[in-house]
Amino acid sequence: MRAHIYSRPPEPVYFPEAEEVPETNRHLELRTALYLILKRELAHTATLGSDQFVYWDPRTSKKRLAPDAFVRLGVPHRTFRTWKTWLHGAPDLGVEIVSDSDEGEPDWDEKLERYRAAGIREIVRFHPEDRERPIRIWDALDGDLVERASDDPELRACETLGLWWTVVEDPSLGPMLRLSRDREGHELLPTPDEAEAQAREAEAKAREAEAKAREAEARTREAEARTRESEAKVREANAKLEAEVQALRAELAQAKGKRRTRRRSSG
Repeated sequence: MRAHIYSRPPEPVYFPEAEEVPETNRHLELRTALYLILKRELAHTATLGSDQFVYWDPRTSKKRLAPDAFVRLGVPHRTFRTWKTWLHGAPDLGVEIVSDSDEGEPDWDEKLERYRAAGIREIVRFHPEDRERPIRIWDALDGDLVERASDDPELRACETLGLWWTVVEDPSLGPMLRLSRDREGHELLPTPDEAEAQAREAEAKAREAEAKAREAEARTREAEARTRESEAKVREANAKLEAEVQALRAELAQAKGKRRTRRRSSG
């Protein structure tokens, strides 16, 4: 461009990185646990966020979301302050965990419209207190976000990740949103604490197996030693027997020789 003279410098749009909002301890722990589960599973293939602002319009900071967890596939995990879709693309998955602290938040229909405008293609809403329908899911279809029917047999499939959503009763937190590799929820993706416990258990089992292997090896060596000792005794007994046989043969030969000598003398 030519070097022009302007009446004023440009005013860049300011995109805040954070905002003070109330959050219950339970909500914090639920979203943190889910984020850490996702990060442990996907950090090598996806970028993940939790409660950071997602902006989708470079002209204003008012158009934003702050999902409790979101995933952008195809880019290994990295740190960031805010997520701007015009720079990084829209997240593929967004998760909202309903909490008492949501009272000051936009109502769900408005929030859902924001998700549609942001271009996020799979939205999961988890309500811990809703025992009948704790998980609801919307998919992006033809520019719209459409909720899956409650009688959909594939309702809890996480299409973005190829996993399954499930609810697990946690002793301290109550109903907890989790991900599983199977539809029935038997193969849960572990939390970091669970993964550490599993690693310790596997290590203990490995040490136990190693100890048993050493014990078996010791028993084998002991058996081999006894076998060698037995073989040595057999060889010794055989040698002794052979010597006795040779001695007897020698005595027999000597006796025969004496008899022949006596017969010649008498003749």
